[in-house]
Amino acid sequence: MKKRFNEQQIITILKEAEAGIPVRELCRKHGISDATFYTWRKKYAGMDVSEARRLKALEDENARLKKLLAEAMLDAEALKLALNQKY
Repeated sequence: MKKRFNEQQIITILKEAEAGIPVRELCRKHGISDATFYTWRKKYAGMDVSEARRLKALEDENARLKKLLAEAMLDAEALKLALNQKY
């Protein structure tokens, strides 16, 4: 079963580690892998909750814009192919 943690929960777990609780103990307590912890630490280190939420919003916006760009490029390619067809 995959758990979803919000930014506040992630920041809280990272702050527990900064306070000196061993990583293995934290991972066991919260049901996450060591890899997940270190990924979170790499991504959210030194952030507060509002900064983490802003990062998440920017990542979502970036993904949406990439999708729009890809769709626009496909449309342009389809139009180009349609105009170059010989009848």
